[in-house]
Formats: sequence, C-alpha cells, structure tokens
Amino acid sequence: MSTPEISKDERIKKEIRRLLKIFKALPMKRRAVLDGLIKRAAYMRITLEDMEIDLDENGFVEMFSQSEKLDPYERERPIARQYNAVNKNYQNVMKMLNDTLKAEPDEKPEGDDFQNFLQEREI
Repeated sequence: MSTPEISKDERIKKEIRRLLKIFKALPMKRRAVLDGLIKRAAYMRITLEDMEIDLDENGFVEMFSQSEKLDPYERERPIARQYNAVNKNYQNVMKMLNDTLKAEPDEKPEGDDFQNFLQEREI
C-alpha cells in the first residue's frame, strides 16, 4: 500500500465537504458552532488513514534495543500509540457530532405558529 495520490489538504477538504453535507439541514448558527468539530474530525480521519498505511506496511511493533550490548526486543511502535490516541479522539468528536444530529427534532413541534417561531429561534 502506498501514500494516496491526492494531497492531504485536498483529502481533508473533501472530508469537510462530506461532513458539511450531513449537517446542512441544521440552522446556520448551529452549524457555525460545529465548524471546529467538523474540521477536527476531517483532519483526524485523514491522518488516521495515513497512519493506517504506515501501520499496514511496517506493523504495530518493532525490534528495539537500548544498546548494542543488549538483545533487541519487540516494542510497540510510537506511531501505533499515536494512532490509538488519535482514533480515540476521533471517535469522541464523531460522537459529539452524531449527538448533535440526534438532538435536532425531525418534525416541527405542535403548537401555534408564534410558539413554533420562538422555538426555532432558540439555539
């Protein structure tokens, strides 16, 4: 497996567009609040994909020795630890974004038009 042909920046922009489509139905003020999370999620997803390529090619462990006099032993590669940390953070951000979608009502609340107007204005 090799590095993707499209630049990392382009892949991140493409992922941001994909995520924005998912959240396009939200009111503009809500989307503005989510903007930072969407950008972080896109960056983390593309970074994880790049890390996965490295891990597939080179594995999660490596032989390591403190000195030439000691026998080498297997240890977790630093990128494997980083991958796990970024993946955990990515999952948390995606959960926050998903929870925002779940919190958005699918139907307009019943009541008079003035009450509905007031509820739509609250964010």
